[in-house]
Amino acid sequence: MAAKSDGAVAAAGPGPEGAAGGARGSAGGRGEAAAVAGSPGVVGAGGPGPRYELRDCCWVLCALLVFFSDGATDLWLAASYYLQGQRTYFGLTLLFVLLPSLVVQLLSFRWFVYDYSEPAGAPGPAASTKDSGTGGAAISTKDSAVAFRTKEGSPELSPRPAPSSASAYRRRCCRLCVWLLQTLVHLLQLGQVWRYLRALYLGLQSRWRGERLRRHFYWRMLFESADVSMLRLLETFLRSAPQLVLQLSLLVHRGHEPDLLPALSTSASLVSLAWTLASYQKVLRDSRDDKRPLSYKGAVAQVLWHLFTIAARSLAFALFASVYKLYFGIFIVAHWCVMTFWVIQGETDFCMSKWEEIIYNMVVGIIYIFCWFNVKEGRSRRRMTLYYCIVLLENAALTGFWYSSRNFSTDFHSLILVCVVASSFALGIFFMCVYYCLLHPNGPMLGPHTPGCICPEAPGTCGPPADAVTSPPRSLPRTTGAERDGAAVGGERAGTPTPPVFQVRPGLPPTPVARPLRTEGPVIRIDLPRKKYPAWDAHFIDRRLRKTILALEYSSPATPRLQYRSVGTSQELLEYETTV
Repeated sequence: MAAKSDGAVAAAGPGPEGAAGGARGSAGGRGEAAAVAGSPGVVGAGGPGPRYELRDCCWVLCALLVFFSDGATDLWLAASYYLQGQRTYFGLTLLFVLLPSLVVQLLSFRWFVYDYSEPAGAPGPAASTKDSGTGGAAISTKDSAVAFRTKEGSPELSPRPAPSSASAYRRRCCRLCVWLLQTLVHLLQLGQVWRYLRALYLGLQSRWRGERLRRHFYWRMLFESADVSMLRLLETFLRSAPQLVLQLSLLVHRGHEPDLLPALSTSASLVSLAWTLASYQKVLRDSRDDKRPLSYKGAVAQVLWHLFTIAARSLAFALFASVYKLYFGIFIVAHWCVMTFWVIQGETDFCMSKWEEIIYNMVVGIIYIFCWFNVKEGRSRRRMTLYYCIVLLENAALTGFWYSSRNFSTDFHSLILVCVVASSFALGIFFMCVYYCLLHPNGPMLGPHTPGCICPEAPGTCGPPADAVTSPPRSLPRTTGAERDGAAVGGERAGTPTPPVFQVRPGLPPTPVARPLRTEGPVIRIDLPRKKYPAWDAHFIDRRLRKTILALEYSSPATPRLQYRSVGTSQELLEYETTV
């Protein structure tokens, strides 16, 4: 069967080769998507797949607690400044709360409008069936807004019956209520809370439902978790990071008279930054079936790593800004420009358009002001080492300039603050080493790495990676399945294997693949190359493709796996065989 989504064609047919998708549902891209019907003898869609556990539920609840504590302490502190008559501090504190929140709510509501809207003038699907080469039917839909149901084992598709006037009226009332509810939620600046609760609901539904619905709810939970993690990452570095530096500067300026409320606000902002970074990385790894999931021990290690490094960085900023305000602004702008240029020079592949990619690089430049954030595929050890060497030199210079303005003989409090900056940065680097040496999903850095084979029972005979071309060149005769199975071809005796003349050994995948990939069941093929980690799969970014995948998944009798278009390399053929 084939489905069209604003010009994107989905075609059906058997074909398990080069699968890159799995139970977690990874695919991506604008372009052609294909739903491939499994063979008649295949029942189900593979193994049991991932399950939503109670630990995942607790993680979401903790994320909600961090979100509310950060926002509540900031608003409480702003009200305190207003009551004390400190209008400047009140204005700055409230500005860093409201402006990022408005930006994030607008983005979240825009996503909701696109996800929940239907194409105009198309109350029902206009379907046309015709014979295809694989024995299925071809269907055309507008933006895949309406799902189709199939009878299990039947190659034909039929649209839903036309709804009655009463059901259509109830449906319109329900849609109106949802629109009003979402508008109210986003006006109250609670868009992230709604998405957290929805992800929690979908995860629990995937735990309680049957096999097919369990996979469906799990896919939707991953989509919702990805959305809220991206929104939180944007909000924390637009709100919590400048709020942290501002309140620390005020605490340093007051000297020996610290206040409890600013201390609570800075602590909540610091925890929010560290938690959001770790949560983002965990959801990103959980969404990709070509990556091992991040354990909760590793996530906690990442929280501690970012907590102490950001604390040292923010305290160095606050100390320098308390004395050299103008030079601090110049330093921040210069550092952001250099880091943004560094990210752009690395040619990231995160967004679906050029301008979105530029905005993303600018946001990553803001993140690089405070901490490390991996945005490029491949081994990041050298880049991370270079970044932290630069951060160490900057922290030492900023703290040294501040300390040189103090009285060395009598101000023992200043020496303590310098020691706090140094010890906090050292603790952060220590937890970073703990994560990479002991808790990294690919295995300990100093120990044996997990083999990068898809099949754990045969680690020495790995095939080419999922995004590689596995077919022979066009200039050579293609080896048929009968020849591989030893059937009698061209007068040769059946059962006699045909040895290859020469064969180029495929290299290991860039990263280990822990989850066994399914090779049976229906397949949704995406006519785009897969984005490489640490980028999200394109269907997490392209919401039109997401709607198409969810519609095809809902209409399939078995949960499909997802597959990318294979991409070959001109330098070396990863699989190359022929016969004499």
